[in-house]
Amino acid sequence: MPGKLKNKSILLGVSGGVAAYKTVELVRRLKDEGASVTVIMTEAAGNFITPLSLEVASQNRVYTSLFKEPLAHIDLPSKTDVIIIAPATANFIAKFAHGIADDLLSTCLLSYQGKTVIAPSMNWKMYGNQTVQENLRKLKALGVIQVGPEKGALACGEEGLGRLSDIPDIMDTVTRAITPQDLSNEKIVVTAGPTREYIDPVRFISNRSSGKMGYALARAARDRGAEVTLISGPSSLQKPFGLKFVQVETSAEMLDSVTRETGDDTTVLIMSAAVADFRPQEKSATKTEKSQNVTLKLHKTDDIISHITCRGRRPFVIGFAAETGSEIERAEKKMREKNMDMIVFNDVSEPGAGFDVDTNKVAIIDKKGKIFTGLHSKDSIADIVLDRFVENKS
Repeated sequence: MPGKLKNKSILLGVSGGVAAYKTVELVRRLKDEGASVTVIMTEAAGNFITPLSLEVASQNRVYTSLFKEPLAHIDLPSKTDVIIIAPATANFIAKFAHGIADDLLSTCLLSYQGKTVIAPSMNWKMYGNQTVQENLRKLKALGVIQVGPEKGALACGEEGLGRLSDIPDIMDTVTRAITPQDLSNEKIVVTAGPTREYIDPVRFISNRSSGKMGYALARAARDRGAEVTLISGPSSLQKPFGLKFVQVETSAEMLDSVTRETGDDTTVLIMSAAVADFRPQEKSATKTEKSQNVTLKLHKTDDIISHITCRGRRPFVIGFAAETGSEIERAEKKMREKNMDMIVFNDVSEPGAGFDVDTNKVAIIDKKGKIFTGLHSKDSIADIVLDRFVENKS
């Protein structure tokens, strides 16, 4: 399903590093998101990957020469929404920082006036070199966006900081680069996933929440410029790049983390986690024998939203209400009783709007009224929720 890069035109510059082979996967992922990708290779890049490989992946012509197409350095950038340099070698970073234009890629950069993302990749000693660092600082001061590198095993057999960033991290950075920064003054805390309430050391009460909606909200807020903290219960999802991540397990840990992370400067709290409503009254210190008959006595867990909304100075609070059936009145009642500013209702029994799926269908309720979204990807729903917050602020 195409994402935020749908219909975007991306110019990918590949310089001569060993990690150049990873750009085939990068091109495929960009196209999966709906982008059109055109590749420019430096002469050195041809020593590591063939133009044909990237032509097949991009389904576009790959450019390698400044002189075969005399006006390509003007035409290509004029049709581009963002330029990515991956991998960006120490040599190419130096050329870029000092305005050297001796090939098609470096010349395109001089004639381009939009967003540029660079993903450095080199030996850790080279990356730590003072000159390389000065060049990177200069580029960042000019508005160039850097992603990575990562620490790990390098092609030379050594280990250190210099490995090309993972493809999902590069994708996230590109998405952020082209997204309007309308939440740049917001500090947002998002909760996601289920909690576990333990019966004994190996058994617990939980629910089916995957965390997908909360993670989508955290990514969307990050992409729109907010400073984001994601507090997550147990989830198999990959930790999002470019935000503060706090891992919790129980409802008590979730409450502690939300209380700690939601300070006076927090502007928004989005409680999308499916926090358990009940916990066992007692937890056995040892595993309960299967032969025993067990009767569980349950106690209500503390209500996290109420702990926040009772504060004198509090953030804008967005809650979630997952119900089975069209019980939208219950969501409205919950919003009033807990003094929330907005609540997002969804019927998890509806096809495509339940657990462990990538889509959702919600009603957003606030003091201005209700809006119904229809079925969309959870990434799209996240942006709709944030759009509604922006409307409430204005």
